[in-house]
Amino acid sequence: MGNLGWIRVGIYGALLVFSFILLALSCARINYTLHLPRGDPLNGGRDFYDPVIPELIFTTLVTIGWSLFLFFSDAVRSRFPRLYGDELIGLVILWFFWIGGAGAASSIWGDLSFCQQFQACRILSALEAFAWFGWLTLTGIITLSTVVVLQSRNHGGKGLAEPLPTLNGAVEERKENMGVEA
Repeated sequence: MGNLGWIRVGIYGALLVFSFILLALSCARINYTLHLPRGDPLNGGRDFYDPVIPELIFTTLVTIGWSLFLFFSDAVRSRFPRLYGDELIGLVILWFFWIGGAGAASSIWGDLSFCQQFQACRILSALEAFAWFGWLTLTGIITLSTVVVLQSRNHGGKGLAEPLPTLNGAVEERKENMGVEA
């Protein structure tokens, strides 16, 4: 498990990229719907916004903040999150935001294969895809953390109280800083 720190960085990096792309797509969608061109057949040419878009913007901003916080928590010597239990609390909260946003987007727009000739429709398709990619990546992080917690518990470790790895995979230094015997 020496490379676990770098594996986590890779998965969190993917989540960060998916969140940023989804944020950009959500901003493009809200800009389009709030500034419909004259004669646009969508909503009779009247400006509107999709209620799921602000939720996706909120979700992506919180996820970007969480990911960046975890990337730099070692550098700023933050006391939270230091343990897998701390991380799992944040991840489960984000998971509910993501499943709500991806599910709402899919239930509103559904299959958009009939309108792919329009740019607005292609943006919605990409928006749905990246919402589900983000949720899937987050589910992967939760699964990885849960496996580590269960393995730790099965091998006499602390389970949820197990310290998170640093980028070089060293947990011992973090345990010493927390006053836990290695």
